[in-house]
Amino acid sequence: MEVPLDEADPSDYDALLLPVGVMNPDKLRVNEKAVRFVKSFFDSGKPVAAICHGPWTLIEAGAVKGRRVTSWPSIRTDLKNAGADWVDRKVVVDSGLVTSRKPDDIPAFNEKMIEEFAEGRHEPREPATASSGQGSQR
Repeated sequence: MEVPLDEADPSDYDALLLPVGVMNPDKLRVNEKAVRFVKSFFDSGKPVAAICHGPWTLIEAGAVKGRRVTSWPSIRTDLKNAGADWVDRKVVVDSGLVTSRKPDDIPAFNEKMIEEFAEGRHEPREPATASSGQGSQR
């Protein structure tokens, strides 16, 4: 079922898979409603998964500071500048956040994403600050 962002309520969802590619995350990270939607998952400890350029949106939601993540190599510096501990691995899991680098990593990404989504909520950390790129310690 498709639900427009303006009608979507984060409390209706147990987990979030961010869209991949370059254009999708780039459009989401400049959309304040989308950033607030993503941030709410972190504030409530719900699992989130992002691959490729998807972590761009996580930066805007203030959700990467202090977290270990991976991504497409070209956004490594963006993540480091936002306070993330970037590593070059197929998949990285950090307190309910699952990240991967590229399409070749999808099997490992899917396995960990399903595991984290099944696990459910994790203890939320300090609330992130939306749109600042400078979230709480994660």
